[in-house]
Amino acid sequence: MYAVIKTGGKQYRVAVGDKLKVESLKVEVGGKVVLDHVLMIGDGDKVEVGTPTLAKTVEATVLSNGRGKKLRIVKFRRRQNSRTRTGHRQNYTELEITAIGGKAAAKKAPAKKAEAPKKEAVKKAAPKAKKAEGGDDLSKISGVGPVIVGKLEKLGITTFQQIADFTADDIARIDGELNFKGRIERDNWVSQAKEFLKG
Repeated sequence: MYAVIKTGGKQYRVAVGDKLKVESLKVEVGGKVVLDHVLMIGDGDKVEVGTPTLAKTVEATVLSNGRGKKLRIVKFRRRQNSRTRTGHRQNYTELEITAIGGKAAAKKAPAKKAEAPKKEAVKKAAPKAKKAEGGDDLSKISGVGPVIVGKLEKLGITTFQQIADFTADDIARIDGELNFKGRIERDNWVSQAKEFLKG
């Protein structure tokens, strides 16, 4: 459900729960405002249009009163030695729409708290982490950073032995999958991995 209202010489399309800044109203923070210049109310396919306004109202709560950003105004006339600079900050009132045409929003049920993971699930997840830690530190190979290590782990490559056993087909396949553009051969990953295996 939405409404088109007029306040401060401007029109706004609002729905329940919307927050908007309008021209300054003389109402304290936390006060209630009834906006009676309702031009239109829409509820799905049903639309009511006022001529010029409807008899229904929109209710809102004042969240804050303040002043907008400063606008710089410069007037300059060439060859007249005439220039003026002024600034302006427009006052505003921030509103939250609470009801349209006497209908307030239905209160939402409080969200349920997420249940803590069961101990069994935590125990099952722990061995996977140990397997990832059991691999070699592939970042020792020159040209391999943490991002590439992550990509290699997704392909199941975690040890120097796996890299040392690469065939030409394996290198071409991994180059294609990870878009390395010949990096494996250019940086001699296979020979570096064999050196690390020797110790």
